[in-house]
Amino acid sequence: MVKPKRRYVCQACGGLSSRWQGQCPDCAEWNTLTEEAPETVFSARHDLSGGGRAVRFVPLDHPVELPPRRKTGLAEFDRALGGGLVAGSAVLMGGDPGIGKSTLLLQAAARIAESGARAVYISGEEASDQVRLRAGRLGLDKAPLLVASATSVRDILTTLAAMEPPALVVIDSIQTMHSDMIEGAPGTVSQVRACAFELIRYAKDSGAAVVLVGHVTKDGTIAGPRVLEHMVDVVMSFEGERSHQYRILRALKNRFGAVDEIGVFAMAGAGLEEVANPSLLFLSGRSDPVPGSAVFPALEGTRPVLIEIQALTVRLPSGATPRRAVVGWDSGRLAMLLAVLEARCGLNFSSAEVYLNVAGGYRLTDPAADLAVAAALVSALADRPLAAEAVWFGEVSLAGEVRPVAHAAIRMREAAKLGFSRTYGPPVSDGEGTARHTALALLPNCVDRIMGAD
Repeated sequence: MVKPKRRYVCQACGGLSSRWQGQCPDCAEWNTLTEEAPETVFSARHDLSGGGRAVRFVPLDHPVELPPRRKTGLAEFDRALGGGLVAGSAVLMGGDPGIGKSTLLLQAAARIAESGARAVYISGEEASDQVRLRAGRLGLDKAPLLVASATSVRDILTTLAAMEPPALVVIDSIQTMHSDMIEGAPGTVSQVRACAFELIRYAKDSGAAVVLVGHVTKDGTIAGPRVLEHMVDVVMSFEGERSHQYRILRALKNRFGAVDEIGVFAMAGAGLEEVANPSLLFLSGRSDPVPGSAVFPALEGTRPVLIEIQALTVRLPSGATPRRAVVGWDSGRLAMLLAVLEARCGLNFSSAEVYLNVAGGYRLTDPAADLAVAAALVSALADRPLAAEAVWFGEVSLAGEVRPVAHAAIRMREAAKLGFSRTYGPPVSDGEGTARHTALALLPNCVDRIMGAD
């Protein structure tokens, strides 16, 4: 019998190596390769061309029923999911430690249990009494929610198979689960992959919605193999700064709905509270206009959200090295925008420190924020406040052009609904929006408006 070869698996990316190395050749992470038991390869010794079962094909025009959804009782959670939990779906939720993942899922499971459906909450990180104490602090101790503390997937599946399939099963967290069919400690690539596969298969066979809580790495990505995100139906990220009370639930992948949908929550003493109008939340505290402050109508999925962008410039003595600090936006995008302002508009930022902040702990990825950031930078440099009733949006090219962005009408309607009577941005079609729009084709036009040429 041929002795099986050793196999080393990277715990960060799942890459394979035939020998141990200090650095993973695939993801360049250090000290992540660990030895795991080799898998048996049957395809090398057996003919798999026969003996199987015929696959059934269907045409594209075959009628398909929409999957039924179950409301969780948290409107913002349902919105991020695309309308609610789909029966038999697998959801993976990641987020920084202490951000509120367990609190949110405990509240959602309790609401489902209070509606008359069966819900199960299984914790591998806390004892059952700890979960019950947290439920008591949240005022959920009267909910008929079933709580257990377990880490063995075999025990969990045996217990679930002996009862009527619940509507929701929460596993907190997948990195603590362990399968006795696989060698390795909990949290390793092979254990996470095997445990997730068994739990997802249970969801498909029973029709229960399974939510897996996932740890995140230091760069914010979900820990474990990338194949885990491909196995599940929905990948969600719970974001926010621990120093802020606001939390954002963002859908990164959704096989049953749109991606980039968000739900907004505020952390309070009684748990997470829903924020029905996030624009008012992120614009709270604005009083008199100050230099360096611009309002941007962001779009997350189908939801418009008005965000305040703050900029500050500080002149330095000759020869000093200026600093660029960014919170909530891409630092590379800021460097590009500063270069465009210098090359196309003749502004001098090379001798000034630049600080940029997105208020409320919000993180922007929308390229339409370019014009709002540029307006805030020019306002801070000139020490002249922008119009209090105006919002700014538009993508800026390297040539200094203000390019059109998607869903301009939705952005303008949200601005008008909150009392902003003027919008600045790229040209839009006639009749779009309800606010008075000023079209800006080039970035120098934006600078002229701020400098008082309006």
